[in-house]
Amino acid sequence: MVYFVGAGTGAADLITVRGMRLLEQADVIIYAGSLVNPELLAYAKKECEIFNSATMTLSEVLAVMQQSQEAEKMLVRLHTGDPSIYGAIREQMDELDRLGIPYESCPGVSACFGAAASLNIEYTLPGISQSLIITRMEGKTKVPTKESIESFAAHQASMAIYLSTGMLEELSQRLIAGGYEKNTPAALVYKATWKDEEAYLCTVETLAATAKEHGITKTALVLVGDVLTYQHYQKSRLYAPDFSTEFRQAKEE
Repeated sequence: MVYFVGAGTGAADLITVRGMRLLEQADVIIYAGSLVNPELLAYAKKECEIFNSATMTLSEVLAVMQQSQEAEKMLVRLHTGDPSIYGAIREQMDELDRLGIPYESCPGVSACFGAAASLNIEYTLPGISQSLIITRMEGKTKVPTKESIESFAAHQASMAIYLSTGMLEELSQRLIAGGYEKNTPAALVYKATWKDEEAYLCTVETLAATAKEHGITKTALVLVGDVLTYQHYQKSRLYAPDFSTEFRQAKEE
């Protein structure tokens, strides 16, 4: 049996309880060593076999999975954040289907939510934004034309941009071309929730300069939107005294 487990945002104690228990039970762990906090491996039992997928090809990962299945061992494939976001899990699952190896997924907390916690922000402030766009700049992995940075920027919604730290000048230009003002609030969060986390507020225009000033070249998340300064928002109707729910009746104050 193979379990795809989300490692969470970075801090070892932010993995889900279910994810932690699966790590404790695993006979074999394949973890994404380039991004997963190695402290999570402390949950593994002493005799657990551990492989770092950063040094492996897809075929090598699948070979370990197949060998584990044949030996009736339980294997955890430990991915950063939540496996469903930039986790490259579908290609593994398709091969497991072909091989007849059963698998399940255990969700994790993605980095954009760890970054929000670090900055104490709410992505969906009434009157400012009710949507969160999760996207990335095009690199080795192509991005569909209809999902360009410019087209998303036109919505003026909150944005969390992954895997783009090395292209910040271009990112700024494309965000501005799409409709964001140069002084739109932005944030650069390096290794959100890790012990060596760094977080900096800036603007869309100064993203590259902020990264250069602080020596950030990778493993950072870019956030964009007026929610970062949380000004001029409207209060939620959920807790308004004149709003009735199934749990309470409206009342005058």
